[in-house]
Amino acid sequence: MSDKLCQQRSEIDQKFKWDIEAMYPDESLWEKDLEECMQEASNFSRFKGKITESAHTLYDALEAKDRIFRKLEHAFVYAAMKKDEDNRVTKYQSMDDKCGSAIAKISASLSFFAPELLEAEPETIQKYIAENPKLELYRFALEDALREKEHVLSTAEENILAQLSEVTGASGDIFKMLNNADLTFGTVVDEDGDTVNLTHGNYITFMESHDREVRKSAFSNMYEAYKALINTIATAYNYNVKDDVVSARIRKYASARQAALSSGNIPEDVYDNLISVVHEYLPVLHRYTELRRKVLGVDELKMYDIYVPLVKLPKSDIPYEEALSMMQEGLSPLGSEYLTQVEKGTKEGWIDVYENQGKTSGAYSFGSYDSKPYILLNYTNTLKDVFTIVHEMGHSMHSFYTRKTQPFTYGDHSIFTAEVASTVNESLLMQHLLQKETDPEMRKYLVNYYIEEFRTTLFRQTMFAEFERDAHAMAERGEALNPAALNNLYKKLIVDYFGPELVVDDEVQYEWARIPHFYRPFYVYKYATGYSTAVALSEGILKEGEPAVKRYKEFLSMGGSAYPLDELRHAGVDLATPAPVDAALEKFERILDDAEATLAKLQ
Repeated sequence: MSDKLCQQRSEIDQKFKWDIEAMYPDESLWEKDLEECMQEASNFSRFKGKITESAHTLYDALEAKDRIFRKLEHAFVYAAMKKDEDNRVTKYQSMDDKCGSAIAKISASLSFFAPELLEAEPETIQKYIAENPKLELYRFALEDALREKEHVLSTAEENILAQLSEVTGASGDIFKMLNNADLTFGTVVDEDGDTVNLTHGNYITFMESHDREVRKSAFSNMYEAYKALINTIATAYNYNVKDDVVSARIRKYASARQAALSSGNIPEDVYDNLISVVHEYLPVLHRYTELRRKVLGVDELKMYDIYVPLVKLPKSDIPYEEALSMMQEGLSPLGSEYLTQVEKGTKEGWIDVYENQGKTSGAYSFGSYDSKPYILLNYTNTLKDVFTIVHEMGHSMHSFYTRKTQPFTYGDHSIFTAEVASTVNESLLMQHLLQKETDPEMRKYLVNYYIEEFRTTLFRQTMFAEFERDAHAMAERGEALNPAALNNLYKKLIVDYFGPELVVDDEVQYEWARIPHFYRPFYVYKYATGYSTAVALSEGILKEGEPAVKRYKEFLSMGGSAYPLDELRHAGVDLATPAPVDAALEKFERILDDAEATLAKLQ
């Protein structure tokens, strides 16, 4: 076995780890926070039956609720991130579980708040805001709560649901532990002849190998592992979907999707427009699939041929420090103030850089209102990893500006807008690299990479969104979500999206089983809408300069203080229409037109 085997966390230099200790220098402080949250939640009962009896009482209740959840969020984020460092460590498994229990109990203790609030007439709430200027802070939150009035249950019913939350979220937790702690995928002999452990972190690296046997081996090993556990995973996902469906039904929503989109006041037309417009452009994606087969020179294009670059990367190894320099250069259109903060973040322990055994796979940006906006990576020195850093830094800078500007009540951006800042950053980096690059082979590689970003973000995430939509619709019709049904649904989508040039092997149908985002219902479509928005915003920043940058930073600073579609309109994009998605896909077609002419010459 080679030295490429995944390291233990203790073997990684501290400078490449996030400074999570800044949250709790002494873990006894974590225990103290959790105990205080429980006590303050218990004391919250003093407001029962009195929430809306006066402007003063309403403000005091809102302020007390914020204080509890601010502290609880901080404790939860710490426990979750410590667990993510190494999912095998029982201490942090226990702390995470303890937080889950605390959240359920505290939610139950405060469950009377929403029903009582919504017993009040809107006119009463408006009168209270006029009487107490301190309530002006909560105006949008109160008006938004009243919008959802018909979906809030009685105090007793809300209490029951809050207590059950610890149990109803079990499917996602089971999958996460299975996926990150228990599943193993064997080894792969890489291009250098070294035997390497196959992990979530290096799987895509193997899929991008120019050695087809390496790709095939990694692909087969990965999906054999999921195939062996497909009954267990299908059961977990089935109950996750049923949880979504039953919860929506209880709250009197027409569907699970309507319930999921309602929190951001997102019309279902936004979701449907996305899928509809993407379907119009599937023939263009099929052209790309055909081009890929021709350029690779294979008789049959397989799923393990989809990710390999059509042009070899002239420089295949990008050290982490070089990646940080590339990020600074690529994001320069956002101005010196933005760049200074990015650099501070990289030096002040925002980022956990390298993979280690037991570490949660993938990448994310996470944190509490009072913490640094942390970034988890599994960096492997590829150009894709550079884009991942830039992507997650977009999230973290969104959090930074929001928390710097907004009070805790609005201190987090909506899930709908979450993927905008990340993909704006990616788009700016790509434009920068294409502009400065003079090496013809590297330019060809970048054009192919750009096409792949459209395929993996706009097309692939929309395909995932369609899978979620159809799986939930099946459950709502009372149809079984067994392995065969889920496999068949996913396989059909693969055929529809990739077209006749792709030869679909048996393993392809199991891919849905490894997608963790499916346990966060109706989330993935936001990657596609976010990408479409980012294309528009980044082009505006590059063409217009400072005025567009100013609007963009204002958008980053808005947090949860307005509805997502309104925030995006402020930045200059209207997702209530199909136009942004259509414009992004038109750009994809133009890039493909150029690529077909260029890449075909490589045959």
